Amino acid sequence: MTIATRLKDFIDEKGVSYDTVAHHRTSTSRQSAIAAHVPGSIVAKSVVVHHELGYALAVVPSTHRIELGTLQSVMDKRLGLASEDEVTSLFADCDTGAIPPIGAPYDVPVIVDESLGDAADIYFEGGDHRTLVHVSGEDFRNLTMGAYRARFSHRAY
Repeated sequence: MTIATRLKDFIDEKGVSYDTVAHHRTSTSRQSAIAAHVPGSIVAKSVVVHHELGYALAVVPSTHRIELGTLQSVMDKRLGLASEDEVTSLFADCDTGAIPPIGAPYDVPVIVDESLGDAADIYFEGGDHRTLVHVSGEDFRNLTMGAYRARFSHRAY
C-alpha cells in the first residue's frame, strides 16, 4: 500500500513534497523508527481517542507516552482510547495501528504535542506497517494547520 490513498491525495493537493522510507514490517511507531534508522523523537505517533462529541487524533513522538489525564484537561473532555473497530471505521484505507498523524483527510481533529513543535524533519506512518512518510517540519506543521498544540506527553524511552 505504501501511503493510504486519502492521505496521499491530501498531501499532493497541498503541494507538499515528501519521500518514503521502506522498512521491514513493524508493530509500533517506535519499532518503525528503529527499522528505518530514524530518531524516534521525530517519528510522529498517532493515538485515536474518543469523547462525547466524537474523536480526536493525539500526536506525540514515538518515544513518548500520552498522559491521558493531562490530555483530558487540555481538551476539557472526558476521553478514552478508541477501539480497534472505531479506528478501522475512521481510517478505512489504513492498516490497524498505522494511522497517520494528519487528520484533515479523515475529518478527525488533531492535537499535536508541543514536543514535536520545532523539529526540522518529521516521519510518520502513512497507512501501512512497512513505510514511513518523511516531510519537513514546516510541511508537517502546514499539514496539521489548525491542530491544537499543547504539552500532554512524557518521554517513555
